[in-house]
Amino acid sequence: MPDEYSIYDAKAKLSALVRQVREGRSVVITVHGEPVAELRPYQKPDRPQTLEERIAELTASGEIIPAARKPSDPMAFPVGKKVPGALQRFLDDRD
Repeated sequence: MPDEYSIYDAKAKLSALVRQVREGRSVVITVHGEPVAELRPYQKPDRPQTLEERIAELTASGEIIPAARKPSDPMAFPVGKKVPGALQRFLDDRD
């Protein structure tokens, strides 16, 4: 079971907590007695993930949701309607 530290104690003892984590132990940080974060040893992946793999992983876990529209859809990102002759009207108004 990981050791628990309040946020106050964790801030005061961060260097010591990092040493514990480097030794292979996990540390839980609490706020008002509720666990909110965990410090644990970093595990380097066997191979780097591709962007597509990472997006699929985040989608599967529900951390991201695919967009309803695709960027190639012309209505996905509507742009203001261009009015022909706007530059000429601007120049005419300046005179």
